[in-house]
Amino acid sequence: MAKFADVVGYYRPYRKIALLSITATSVFELIDLVVPYTIGQILNVLSGQSLDSPLQRAIAGVATLIGIPVNQILSLSVLLAIIFLVTVVRAPIQPWISSWFHWDIALRSRRDYFRKALEKILTLPLEFYDENNPGRIAGRIARGISNHTWTYPEIAGQLIPKLIRVLGIFVIICFIEWRIAILFLLSFLLILGFSIKNLQEIMKKEERLDKYMENTESRTSEIITNIKTVKAFATEATEFKRQNQRLKRELKVVDYRIHKSYIILSTWQKTVIQFFVFTVLGLTLAATVDGQISLGHFVTTLTVSSMAYSELEPISNLAEVFARRYASMLRFHEFIQESSGKDANGLILSENTLFPSRSYQFTGKIELSKVSFGYSSDRLVLQNINLLVEPYQTVALVGRSGSGKSTLVKLLLRYFEPTQGRILIDGEEIRNLDVTAYRRRLAIVHQEVDIFNGTILDNLKYGNPNATFAEVEEACHIARVTEIIQEMPQGYNTVVGERGVRLSGGQRQRLGIARALLVNPDVLIFDEATSSLDYESERSIQLAMRSILGTRTTIIIAHRLSTVREADKIVVLDQGQIVEVGTHSELLHREGIYHRLHSLQETGELI
Repeated sequence: MAKFADVVGYYRPYRKIALLSITATSVFELIDLVVPYTIGQILNVLSGQSLDSPLQRAIAGVATLIGIPVNQILSLSVLLAIIFLVTVVRAPIQPWISSWFHWDIALRSRRDYFRKALEKILTLPLEFYDENNPGRIAGRIARGISNHTWTYPEIAGQLIPKLIRVLGIFVIICFIEWRIAILFLLSFLLILGFSIKNLQEIMKKEERLDKYMENTESRTSEIITNIKTVKAFATEATEFKRQNQRLKRELKVVDYRIHKSYIILSTWQKTVIQFFVFTVLGLTLAATVDGQISLGHFVTTLTVSSMAYSELEPISNLAEVFARRYASMLRFHEFIQESSGKDANGLILSENTLFPSRSYQFTGKIELSKVSFGYSSDRLVLQNINLLVEPYQTVALVGRSGSGKSTLVKLLLRYFEPTQGRILIDGEEIRNLDVTAYRRRLAIVHQEVDIFNGTILDNLKYGNPNATFAEVEEACHIARVTEIIQEMPQGYNTVVGERGVRLSGGQRQRLGIARALLVNPDVLIFDEATSSLDYESERSIQLAMRSILGTRTTIIIAHRLSTVREADKIVVLDQGQIVEVGTHSELLHREGIYHRLHSLQETGELI
């Protein structure tokens, strides 16, 4: 669970320079108070009243230094020189000491945490993405980092220095008349204390709202992703109505609960502030009439107290802005604190270590010994799996939907760890291997091949950026991609669009096979590579697969049994267990589950 300390810790790497810049900005806020104080002293000089003793000594020192007597002209000149120093001379210095560093820290932290967020995205377990869609994740990251970036310059550059300025004003008024200073301090503590208490209640509402808005954004992302399905079922009006209702509820909460609470708080603040401004005016005027303070001190007290009370509104506004952003910043840190997947243990992500420090070369001998696994502890998906795959052998995994075929491959790729049992490659348990180096020796072609928005060549070389063009052409020839390239307007440089929308399903599959071949894997996996294709596309994929068989260990998950007839070994799974093993002809002769599945497909009946 994220806490306030996590929000503050966002800027921890730059705490030294942050402390320096906040201190410098606060000093400049205090220096601003010199002007109204000096103007009050000028008024004393003009009205013939005495200056404060520190200034008298300073002016006397200047007179001695330049060898002239103390007079009105000298006093005014010294006071004007002080104003010149704290206004004109400091003007070109302040932006570099305060504004530059405030934004420099915010922007550097933004870069650091985008990098951390990317690292978290790459190391989270797969089940996290089953529960959270891309829109939800991207929205949480974007809002959290954006609000952090904007908040630091406002809090460090304005809120803290303004509070320091108020403290400095208290000291000045205390020097002039301590009783007015006590009233001033108590009024500030009252207003700030009440405001903070109310803001804490509002922040709880903001947190609930942020979660609700995250769900709305998530649904919008799903609509965009599944827009073809929405249009196919003509549910545009339904989706619009659902999202419109959510937006109305959001507005109701934002406008009538949260924003209204801010307005009520602001109304209370303004009323109380004006009351105390008037009270300080009356007390200061009374003290001046009684001769307790000079005319210059009257002007100074009234000016600086008005400055202090005028700071309450921007302080409150900054506190309100922080309250509005706090929930999304907490939600971002909750994301950063998500536990990484077990498969990411020991994984180091760095631009200097794009490739693992060690490499493997396998013959492709795979052994599963008494392997059991369940996504939840109370239900096993795989039970007591024992399987031996010899080097360069082609093994097919078949069975009804939900029998555990794809789960078995996920275990082989180390997306998950077995609940029981061991998986070995060339006699070594895979959990003991470097996960990155291990996965680089495997390649998989999924049922739905993921294509990035770039050129065909970029997608082909995704797993092996250093592949030569000759190697690309060879892989494309084996996977029958060359004929696709010839049809493209710009050949290999053709941009395929988001998720490869400009390619057909069969074209994406063949491109996926070529991409897998380019990494020259020791184990190649086809996960339902032809199940969603038409027969012509399926035939092209089968021809591509046939040219690969025997060149490396190949594992085929197939729904269409025509794909696996030439496999060296067919493994039939049912309810998470291996029930049959053999060649195509052997399994047909046994007349078991495989024979039944084959017969149903031959007759065109549903399985």
